[in-house]
Amino acid sequence: MKTRGRIRSMFEKGGSLERLWPLLDAAETFLFRLPARTSGGAHIRDAYDLKRMMMIVVLALFPCMAFGTYNVGYQFYASAGIAAGHLDCLIKGLWVVVPLYAVTFAVGGFWEAFFALVRGEEINEGFFVTGTLIPLVMPPTIPLWQLALAVSFGVVLGKELFGGTGMNVFNPALVSRAFLFFAYPKSISGAGVWVLKGDRMVDAVSGATPLHLGIEPVGDIVPYLSSNGFDFWRMFSGLEPGSIGETSVIAILMGAALLLVTRVASWRIMLSVFAGGAAMALLCNAFAPSPASMLALPAHYHFVMGGFAFGAVFMATDPVSAAGTNAGKFIYGFLIGVLAVLVRTLNPAYPEGMMLAILFMNLFSPLIDYMVVRLNMRRRRLRAAG
Repeated sequence: MKTRGRIRSMFEKGGSLERLWPLLDAAETFLFRLPARTSGGAHIRDAYDLKRMMMIVVLALFPCMAFGTYNVGYQFYASAGIAAGHLDCLIKGLWVVVPLYAVTFAVGGFWEAFFALVRGEEINEGFFVTGTLIPLVMPPTIPLWQLALAVSFGVVLGKELFGGTGMNVFNPALVSRAFLFFAYPKSISGAGVWVLKGDRMVDAVSGATPLHLGIEPVGDIVPYLSSNGFDFWRMFSGLEPGSIGETSVIAILMGAALLLVTRVASWRIMLSVFAGGAAMALLCNAFAPSPASMLALPAHYHFVMGGFAFGAVFMATDPVSAAGTNAGKFIYGFLIGVLAVLVRTLNPAYPEGMMLAILFMNLFSPLIDYMVVRLNMRRRRLRAAG
């Protein structure tokens, strides 16, 4: 304890390493119990704080991380025509996923520490969840140097320039993905990036996702997807090409259950995203020119394809960039679902849609809250006057 005290004094005000105080504070916060305690007076005592909220989100993401890691290995061996065991698939997946996380946290941690030192502030835990999310929305073939650029863009321009954690307008993880989509589209779009190919790739495995196949279907769209191995239950389980953490709806629902039970995420946003997607899908079905059109895809297929479910549970519910009022959350989530299906069905150049829908509504969430508050104030004035 005396040694710790001497080291701590070097970093405190007036010490030789005063400017590096945020680094010591981050290490102590992570490794030790801090000496500061409340001693008297009226205090709100609650076991819930920012660190616990971050840990709950990470725990909720763990099923997606575990299944996504396994699926990377499974798709690799399937593309090579090799019948591999579950452990082999998991180990192969770890060889891909662990370097992605190492690069993400190394680069993101550097920028967090850099801006904390420049501002003279504590290093907060904001990047912990963002760093866990970023690899899960990436294809397994993404080059590590491109991932490093994307993380830098998402942290610096998506968050730190707005003031840091709690001040960002957009979801930083989606900002990173959007950077890659527009800067290096060949690395994050098309049918060739979603499967880590084996050396003896078989004809039956193309690497295409169901959304890519749905762009130009041959025959009625639902039977066409099923004939290519993408029936509803396979897409629901997640043994298909796609972003690392987005394929299994079962794993996503396990995470959603934890977030809802602990009240970390808003059920209003989750519910309204699916409601908006269902409403838009039904409208598209009514105007579909033929059963072969993407417009004819049923709503429940949209829910299990691409990143719809993952975005609704983990991205749209970001408490910083989402709407804050209860009514605003319903409006915000509903419009995300509407826009996601609209982009999928009407824009063949971009078959996903969820990323753009969430980022677009991040921009308008303050306006939605403003209008909700103004309408509530107007209603109260009318009630008082009447």
